[in-house]
Amino acid sequence: MDASPGTKLNCTQCGGELHPDEGQVFLTCPYCTATIYLDPSQVVYHYHLAPTLDAQQATGALFRWMSGNQTVKDLDKKAQVSGQTFSYFPVWHFVWRSASGEQVALQPAAATSVTELTSLRVPAGDLHPYDPALDAQSTPPTVPLEAARTWLMQAQPGAEVRQSALVHIPIYVFKYVYKGQTFTALVEAGTGAVMANIFPAKAEAPYLMAAGITALVYLCLASLPMTNVLDTGLAVILALVAAPFLFLLAVTVASKV
Repeated sequence: MDASPGTKLNCTQCGGELHPDEGQVFLTCPYCTATIYLDPSQVVYHYHLAPTLDAQQATGALFRWMSGNQTVKDLDKKAQVSGQTFSYFPVWHFVWRSASGEQVALQPAAATSVTELTSLRVPAGDLHPYDPALDAQSTPPTVPLEAARTWLMQAQPGAEVRQSALVHIPIYVFKYVYKGQTFTALVEAGTGAVMANIFPAKAEAPYLMAAGITALVYLCLASLPMTNVLDTGLAVILALVAAPFLFLLAVTVASKV
């Protein structure tokens, strides 16, 4: 028995519409009482993840991410949010078996530029059967199930798919402007996770320069000939003298970048 989101799963005896729950293997038809075996690898379940964040809380999560270690200094103060939308975004959710046990893989079921969606963790206990009342807020899936399965098989050769589901995840899409350039960030409204492929990241060069200068100074000190106690004492004094300047350099870089 096969089913896909948007189609009906029918009883093989009377044709009545069935609504299996996740993990069910045997299902009793409510119309004719026939017992039907369900192959979990062939049934495609349809769920949605309930949001726990409203628009204001999602904005707060975005600004906390902006003030973190990944982004440029003071991005939360210098960026201007130019747009915000909400929708239930579809992802294909696969449970597959490998030599090390069961694994979970996600694949976007609609076009998106933010591929970090595949790294989301979807708590199984927070999934609810999809409610058609959400259709107005939901992005329809455009990536066929078989295309997503093919992607999984290419990424994980030999994977045995145990269960497939279409899950609609509540997503706030934010557009923000920084130094005249527009960026996109997603806030998953179920857990508050923030995702972005391209964003104003901290520059690595200043940190590498400071680390290089520090290493060079102490390498030079280590190279000094130390044949007696006086030479050793001089090296220690020079190291102590250099330490405050190197610390000041590190603080300056951290405050500017």
